[in-house]
Amino acid sequence: MKQNTALIFLILMAACFAVPVTGIDQYLGGSPQMTAYISGVNEFSPGQDATITVVIQNSGTNAVKFVGHGMLAQNDLPTTAKLVTAGLSADGAPIIVKTDPQDLGDIASPGIVTATFAAKITSDATLGDYQLPLTLSYRYLANSNTPQPSSDTVQSQYTDVATVIPLTIRIKPEVRIDVLDAVPGNLIVGTEGYVNLTIENTGPEAGTRASVILIRHGNSVLIPDDSSVYIGDFPQDQAVSCLYKVSVSDDAQQQSYPIDVMVTYTNSEGFTVNSATDTVGVPVGGKLGFAVTSAPASLYPGESGVIEVEYRNTGSITAYHAQARLTTVEPFSSSDTQAYLGDVAPGQSVTARYAISADSKAAPALYELDTNVRYRDSLDNSLTSDTVSAPVEVVPPGSGSLLLPAAAILAAVVLIGAGYYVFAMRRKK
Repeated sequence: MKQNTALIFLILMAACFAVPVTGIDQYLGGSPQMTAYISGVNEFSPGQDATITVVIQNSGTNAVKFVGHGMLAQNDLPTTAKLVTAGLSADGAPIIVKTDPQDLGDIASPGIVTATFAAKITSDATLGDYQLPLTLSYRYLANSNTPQPSSDTVQSQYTDVATVIPLTIRIKPEVRIDVLDAVPGNLIVGTEGYVNLTIENTGPEAGTRASVILIRHGNSVLIPDDSSVYIGDFPQDQAVSCLYKVSVSDDAQQQSYPIDVMVTYTNSEGFTVNSATDTVGVPVGGKLGFAVTSAPASLYPGESGVIEVEYRNTGSITAYHAQARLTTVEPFSSSDTQAYLGDVAPGQSVTARYAISADSKAAPALYELDTNVRYRDSLDNSLTSDTVSAPVEVVPPGSGSLLLPAAAILAAVVLIGAGYYVFAMRRKK
């Protein structure tokens, strides 16, 4: 009896310390099934900056689910795409993809991730549909073997995959502009002028209610005063001319500078859209200036006289209603420091006369007096030239002055007039 009781007690104790074996799920067969498509807009215009959003989906299914006792758990599922990399390329399409291939990590099944690619549609892109290859690289657990028995290690075999999925984009019809010519009109540094543009519609779309827009290119020295010219209908292969008023900043140089042109129009679907911009160079002339080309005038110490200063227009446009001004400093003085020059064409020289006096204590030397010219341009803007020097020489007494004193000039005129009068009276007799 005691032996039976001890046996039953041992059986119960063994039952209490027994641990049930847990069932382990294993998946046999199956692999990732990767698909992709463009989300949102896939229609673009020539010259457009594009953002292409791609949705990547894994919809792989497992072939067999195996529940076994005494098995070690798998680290990965055969349907999980691991270390996924997505790269988009042009493959001859008129597009420049700016984003490098992207690392997307692991994509379980079912699973979806999004990749965004920055791109630029080329300005010469033609109407049509284009295929962009999306390359997906990943690896997955190739678990097609029989279940592995319980052990301290699990042997995993992975397969590398590279698959290409074509994505479709569409280049839509639009007005495309080509600036054929940019002719400046009195366009020089530091003032206003005109630029006459000739623009052609080289695209497959005919625009209506169109306006040609002039846009400053970055920090260019060309600043449009008139920015829009309405042209109405703008059919394919038609060229139009548009005139714009433009300012040129003071820090410009004599060279060509860029300016952007764009057309705003109503397309065939009734929407108001903008064309891609075209950039054109516009020549800018040098700042209008005057140079003193006359020889130095001469005065004796203490002498008063009239000096002549010759000015030459060194610019590329006409200076209208020009007035010259002379600034006198010791040892010179004058109450007549302004002279009217009139309209001075490019390359033309004109002479101004100033009544000036030299101090009696003036030291013989060559002096430089400041002079400039105030004028108006073709748009009636009042401008002033840069200051230049007018040379005046004080010569020692007895060396001969190149100028006649004002009183001497007046006396000579009187004598000549009197002589002519006497001569005329004698002839009458």
